[in-house]
Amino acid sequence: MTTKKILITGANSYIGMSFENWVSQWPDEYSVETVDMLDGSWREKSFAGYDVVFHVAGIAHVSADPSKEDLYYKINRDLAIETAEKAKTEGVKQFIFMSSMIVYGKDEPAGSQKVITSETQPSPSDFYGRSKFEADLSIQKMADGNFAVSIMRPPVIYGPECKGNFPRLLNLAKKTFVFPNITNLRSMLYIDNFCEFLRIVIDQTKTGIFFPQNIEYVSTKDVIVEYRKQTGKSTVLLPFPGFIVSLMSGIDVFNKAFGTKVYDKNLSQFDLSYNVVDFETGIKRMSV
Repeated sequence: MTTKKILITGANSYIGMSFENWVSQWPDEYSVETVDMLDGSWREKSFAGYDVVFHVAGIAHVSADPSKEDLYYKINRDLAIETAEKAKTEGVKQFIFMSSMIVYGKDEPAGSQKVITSETQPSPSDFYGRSKFEADLSIQKMADGNFAVSIMRPPVIYGPECKGNFPRLLNLAKKTFVFPNITNLRSMLYIDNFCEFLRIVIDQTKTGIFFPQNIEYVSTKDVIVEYRKQTGKSTVLLPFPGFIVSLMSGIDVFNKAFGTKVYDKNLSQFDLSYNVVDFETGIKRMSV
């Protein structure tokens, strides 16, 4: 069996390190290296001989600070495009780009639903989303018979030692035993499920735009209740009248917590199963 040589562009990335750890289960099938993109020295490294470049370098979380806009475009768009161009020029067979669900814009108000289907057009609502989407589009156009392009637009990725809003939610779960009984739905993706998805995409040189997600849609309250359950604690769910939800739906933070934003399940169907960890098991691993 031929060993796939994979170069991860972007050091110390949660996703990059998790993927390298995941494929270490098959040491004869995958050889993984990482290059730091923080300075310009990566430009001196030859990409020749690698089967896959997996580009994870980027500014990961949204900032509303207008002074950061140029930096977002420089890192999330320009650096990604330059990396893809180098990969193509130097004979890399497949380029995988980490885009995001954020290209479909901000959350709908709580109480309403945002279901993304194959007909939904990207509509980024801020410079973070636009910087990712412009790179996404430009890299798609580079694809040809010798250069396979795989665009990942995952929802929230979570798992042990992840960063962002998910650990903040778990931190809240540690501190409160009461939570609003609001039913919403979210597409989410456990890190091991994403890593297995990537492995399949690499094995089969799958091309196109991909929307991996867990089998289950999850409500915010489910995360709180399940985490507390795994740590031996109960949760009191308080009724939250619809008119209060409507009153608070103008608050972005409230919508992010309690809005419904999902990928249609049909977008995420795949010929091989990649959901190796269910929701309860994933939360259990994060509660240890």
